[in-house]
Amino acid sequence: MVFEERYDVLTVEPTAIPDVKIITPDRFGDHRGFFSETYNRQRFAEAGITIDFVQDNHSMSAAVGTVRGLHFQSAPFAQDKLIRVVRGRILDVAVDIRTSSPTYGKHVAVELSAENGRQLLIPIGFAHGFCTLEPNTEIQYKVSNFYSAANDHGVLWSDPVLAIAWPVASEQATISDKDRRQPILAELPSYFS
Repeated sequence: MVFEERYDVLTVEPTAIPDVKIITPDRFGDHRGFFSETYNRQRFAEAGITIDFVQDNHSMSAAVGTVRGLHFQSAPFAQDKLIRVVRGRILDVAVDIRTSSPTYGKHVAVELSAENGRQLLIPIGFAHGFCTLEPNTEIQYKVSNFYSAANDHGVLWSDPVLAIAWPVASEQATISDKDRRQPILAELPSYFS
């Protein structure tokens, strides 16, 4: 097989919460491997996504069952995120924390992997977290605002009200002390209305 001439195709799928979207760039492959244009501002704009991403982040989690999140930043440093996996697999979760939203407290959970090439677009007003499904999983993600420690917040990943079907038991999760101490949704101030 020969590489195609076009490298500009992407699919945008809605989720149960319409503001959260699954984005899948096409891959063009042959005996050498594949090529994929993972982000192209023009192609995203043509798909109605006009977010100005300003920072790229890279995270590696060594153990299966590592949970990171649920994190978000408040205004004026609130962030949209575009998440993708470059090695391994994760269950990626976005929780709506916009208090006036009809989907407040609801979540979307999507498996992202290096193999499936899917990305999750998570807008401002959502808490984000993930659980690794393979060892040495690496994710890369774009954000639309710079990191601010003063605006860095979270929601307890295991809050029973959220009813997230995490693929790891609470006592077996590898998680930071900070994430174990996050407030439950009911105790979270209204950062987004």
